[in-house]
Amino acid sequence: MSDIIQLLPDSVANQIAAGEVVQRPASAVKELLENAIDAGADKIQLIIKDAGKALIQVIDNGCGMTVTDARMCFERHATSKVRKAEDLFAIRTMGFRGEAMASIAAIAQVELKTKRHEDEVGTLIQIEGASFVKQEPVGTPNGSSISIKNLFYNTPARRNFLKSNPAEMRHIIDEFQRVAMAKPTIAFSLHHDGVEIYRLPSSALKQRIIHLFGNNYNERLIPVEEETTIINLKGYIGKPQFAKKTRGEQFFFVNDRFIKDAYLNHAVNKAYKELLPDDNFPLYVLFIDIDPAKIDVNVHPTKTEIKYLDEKSIYAIIHSAVKRSLGRFNITPTIDFNQETAFNAMITPKAHEDIVPPSIAFNPDFNPFGQIKSTTKELPFLRNHGNAGTSTQNWGSLYEVSQHKLPEQSALPLIEASQKQFMQVHNCYIVSQIKSGIMVIDQQAAHERILYERFLLHLEDRKGASQQSLFPQTVTLSPNDYELAKSLLEDIKSLGFEVREFGKNTLVIEGVPVDLGSTNINEMQLFEQLIEGYKNSQQELKLDKRDSLARSMARNSAIKVGTSLSQQEMNTLIEELFACKTPNFSINGKPVIQTIALSEIAQKFER
Repeated sequence: MSDIIQLLPDSVANQIAAGEVVQRPASAVKELLENAIDAGADKIQLIIKDAGKALIQVIDNGCGMTVTDARMCFERHATSKVRKAEDLFAIRTMGFRGEAMASIAAIAQVELKTKRHEDEVGTLIQIEGASFVKQEPVGTPNGSSISIKNLFYNTPARRNFLKSNPAEMRHIIDEFQRVAMAKPTIAFSLHHDGVEIYRLPSSALKQRIIHLFGNNYNERLIPVEEETTIINLKGYIGKPQFAKKTRGEQFFFVNDRFIKDAYLNHAVNKAYKELLPDDNFPLYVLFIDIDPAKIDVNVHPTKTEIKYLDEKSIYAIIHSAVKRSLGRFNITPTIDFNQETAFNAMITPKAHEDIVPPSIAFNPDFNPFGQIKSTTKELPFLRNHGNAGTSTQNWGSLYEVSQHKLPEQSALPLIEASQKQFMQVHNCYIVSQIKSGIMVIDQQAAHERILYERFLLHLEDRKGASQQSLFPQTVTLSPNDYELAKSLLEDIKSLGFEVREFGKNTLVIEGVPVDLGSTNINEMQLFEQLIEGYKNSQQELKLDKRDSLARSMARNSAIKVGTSLSQQEMNTLIEELFACKTPNFSINGKPVIQTIALSEIAQKFER
């Protein structure tokens, strides 16, 4: 029997390695930016075309390379950072394996221009699919410029697995943000298809966070700093009231390297335990400085996972430091050390004759079970939308039709018109008498169900009506959210929004869905919540685009617990609920309607 095991050709081995290191354009962006940092650059430019599929170019003013080094950097396992095995436990640089450039060159057309500061001319190298095409002297600025063109051009199956341009661009922005945040003293810029997305000057960490995420983050940040014999911890955490329902603003850096660590993430979340619901995620940007000998960074091809010698102690330090910073935040705003606030009321006391005793007004004819005139404004579900979400049936026929939709044990009998009296309990539940007992409806869940089905219909027929805003509002989003909003713009317009692009990361809202009614609406806040809710549905439920938008819109525009409703408003809400395709269940799959039988009530009184 002949031998069957053979060494793979370098070109094949490099393509296999590329599958581990370069999964999408953002992976190549990460590797090139880290190489520029290791080269000592203090100014780095990233240029992207067609979301990285056509071009990824990184230009830096680092140390540059010699002719030999420029050629050697494309060889597999060629590195300037490691000479012996022990060096793996003393790594301070971003890269060290020597796999990235060889892997990228195996699946793209690569052009490198590089020049050292002390040299008169630089070097040009062109590679296609791991094959050297050209090497010659060239005039070029100090530093390096590397261009990756037509990524995965020779592996079409891999290219077909790439997502849409907006999705791939969001991944690129994620990687750019992580690298830029790790090195705030380096100036970065990012251009996509000729449009400048970021221009970040050299700055302190707090200013870098603000430049990346927006000026409104200035008020959201709480400093964290802790020095111990095990680690030094510094950075910022977010104030609890600004936590979001989606992940994405959580950053851990170990020796300036971005890492993903669920264990350390739990340490931060535990510190917020009494301050946030379980489904909210706070912002944090935390830097851990630790002796490289006490960690192993060589455990994952993308270098985003690390092993620690003493992770329990690190967990405890992070948890206590975050909790202490939150405690300081909760106390210091209420204390002014320059003035004793307890004496403020005594500065200008009222004259004795000006003091009027409080009076109590009451209605002696008040009947909690009588008809009460509403003092609330018109609510969204009172508008006549003329679609499937609005019922024109009377209560008798509606209940008769709806019986088959309810579980057998809670089927609702026909209700006479004279019995259609509802009571609102704690401005949260609507209670009605039925033949078999009592029906209880969750008003918020019911309205979410009504709006969800209505918005789904708008997205299908593209006919969501809009009401013009008196004063159009501009919304400035983070670059990532802006890319997402652009990809959703047509569907957002189908909901009834009138939105247009307006310069850098900014949209103008000129109209909102008519389904929202005439209540006071903060268009900017609603739009931001729509995007945030969409991301949450995508992360948690993996829903399709339209379903996620409809859910997000319904949640953010439905009436909330605590909203007072009149008899007519309760009547209309229930009519529209029973006109829905699925009235019994909320958009979260939980019950909207509960019935309590007379026999259950009798048992409570031990009859």
